[in-house]
Amino acid sequence: MKENSLFNRLSKRLESLEKLPKIDETKSIPKVLEEKGFSRRDFMKWATAVTAMLALPANFTPLVAKAAEISDRLPIIWLHMAECTGCSESLLRTDAPTIDSLIFDYISLEYHETLMASAGWQAEENLEHAIEKHKGNYILMVEGGIPSGDTDFYLTIGGHGKTGEQNAKDACESAKAIFAIGTCSSFGGVQAANPNPTGAVALSKVTNRTVINVPGCPPSEKNIVGTLLHFILYGTLPALDPYNRPKWAYGLRIHDLCERRGHFDAGEFVEEFGDEGAKKGYCLYKVGCKGPYTFNNCSKNKFNQHTSWPIQAGHGCIGCSEPDFWDTMGPFEEPVADRLYNSVFGGLGADATADKIGVGLLAVTGIGIAAHAAISKFKHPKDEE
Repeated sequence: MKENSLFNRLSKRLESLEKLPKIDETKSIPKVLEEKGFSRRDFMKWATAVTAMLALPANFTPLVAKAAEISDRLPIIWLHMAECTGCSESLLRTDAPTIDSLIFDYISLEYHETLMASAGWQAEENLEHAIEKHKGNYILMVEGGIPSGDTDFYLTIGGHGKTGEQNAKDACESAKAIFAIGTCSSFGGVQAANPNPTGAVALSKVTNRTVINVPGCPPSEKNIVGTLLHFILYGTLPALDPYNRPKWAYGLRIHDLCERRGHFDAGEFVEEFGDEGAKKGYCLYKVGCKGPYTFNNCSKNKFNQHTSWPIQAGHGCIGCSEPDFWDTMGPFEEPVADRLYNSVFGGLGADATADKIGVGLLAVTGIGIAAHAAISKFKHPKDEE
């Protein structure tokens, strides 16, 4: 009964959006996909995968497909702050575009500094015009940390001398929904790492509006597009975890679904890169994998058109979707629980710090993971050899 009610509600939501005019009448997403060689079958397979990713029943696939097809009705403003543009690069690849990246190529992307042709005063004018024209209706996506306070001059934009912080505040004020794309925008990222000379902060720190965080360095394109489609489908915020990350994408730890989890449970570990354990695909915890402390769906989505992901390639997770990971997760090739380091809480081990600032919701069992790993290894029959 609840499923039917939800289906009907989402159907009505999409019907109302479908009545909105296209920004560009000459192009439609279905037409562009066809021109790029994607068949209707390919598109529906993609919609089926996204439906599963969003934890919706299989019979909702046509609704997800429709949401993608009409996504060009919703204007999007994408701002770049202090960042490397890696999040945009993750999404907008030109050499082998996926359906995800093509959708973002042809939605109503009103402003995106990396993609648009205009520059200088024309770019500033375009941003102001887009905010005013679509006031209260546009989706704001922000990439990069925000230099703030007395250090906001580190990001001064355009001839008017406005700071990135002011641009972000102005854009947030009139947005219908706000997404922080990538770890820098979500939590400050490398810019906010100690000693943080630019005073970089998360987007949520410069606005009193709710910000949906889509962290990762970079995040999966599926998580970016999935968050957009969730908003198109529901018109509301998704269920969020304590760090305002969508639960459908960040509800489980890397460790929970890791392809090497069986080796962890069996006490089979890579002791150093290149050893026999590494060749056999053993668990990477002892060479620094932060999978037990990191919430993300990398093992399901992977990267580069689902080709691989860091753990499959032989390097542990570095915890890039967690708050303050540059300060709390490094060195990236040392186990978390085995060391002490200086933090704002003093010389604490990472697990103790995790308990205070919530780097992972695993905190209460963090020490147990290390102990389990050590005991399992000690008991392993191969040790006797």
